[in-house]
Amino acid sequence: MSESQSEPNFNQVSFVDIGPEQAGQRLDNFLIKTLKGVPKSRIYRLLRKGEVRVNKGRVKADSRLKEGDIVRLPPIRVAERGAAPVVGRQLKKYLANNILFEDEGLFILNKPSGLAVHGGSGLSLGVIEALRAEYPQYRYLELVHRLDRDTSGCLILAKKRAVLIELQNSLRYNRIDKRYIALAKGRWPKGKNTINAPLLKNTVESGERVVRVDAAGKASVTHFKIRQQFANASLLDIKLETGRTHQIRVHCQFAGQPLAGDTKYGDEHFNESLKEAGLKRLFLHAASLRFKHPLSGDWVEVEAPLPDDLSKVLNKL
Repeated sequence: MSESQSEPNFNQVSFVDIGPEQAGQRLDNFLIKTLKGVPKSRIYRLLRKGEVRVNKGRVKADSRLKEGDIVRLPPIRVAERGAAPVVGRQLKKYLANNILFEDEGLFILNKPSGLAVHGGSGLSLGVIEALRAEYPQYRYLELVHRLDRDTSGCLILAKKRAVLIELQNSLRYNRIDKRYIALAKGRWPKGKNTINAPLLKNTVESGERVVRVDAAGKASVTHFKIRQQFANASLLDIKLETGRTHQIRVHCQFAGQPLAGDTKYGDEHFNESLKEAGLKRLFLHAASLRFKHPLSGDWVEVEAPLPDDLSKVLNKL
């Protein structure tokens, strides 16, 4: 930005210099992100009327920005932004002590259960907002993938746009080895190593997102291996071949052996019985990642130890 390091004043004409982290983005996506609080309809109207210019010329919404471009923004009334989210002392300490890997291109956090990856739906603070507040020196920090709010473990964030794109492509083509540990209801049959069942996302009237096995859904493949058997539960090592929303949870439900502590797809009686063993949340942990680093080409391998609250449940079982 030519107000490069500081934010432009949108109440007057402003000019934004496009740096390497913004290069390659569609203009409309760049504006939506830059002009937080401005409705999309207003942004597209500004583009149609030619009020947004790149290098003094009119441009289309889908044109790609290049490093060195200068974007002219007209005076725009941006909705008042709320105060920056405050990161509490406990969360600050957790974030500082749970970085599994960090270099100039990426950041891997051992995410705690109960913290969403980003704010929204009444939450002002998620992992991404907390990290941006704690590390303002990172001019670019984006989630590479997501974990459900109740799931703990390995979460990758990119510090460069090129790293984000490369890692998201790696996820798409199954080049990132993602392993989970989960506790499922009942004794898992020895031969049940893979579930290949397409998943379809639905939104119910309340706005809640629900996923189900459906032939019209997207191909979804999950691999299972028994780690330990208990009287009425199975501890599983799980490898994802695809990364669909709620994939592990729905595939376990489909197998008739839902995950412990799953309030959406689980078994109420099973969950109640495990509360006596101290389980207060979903028993699903993103335990490890292995992938090639987009910048160096070296293999990155990280492990997130099973959290104490889940280990204590296993000890009681």
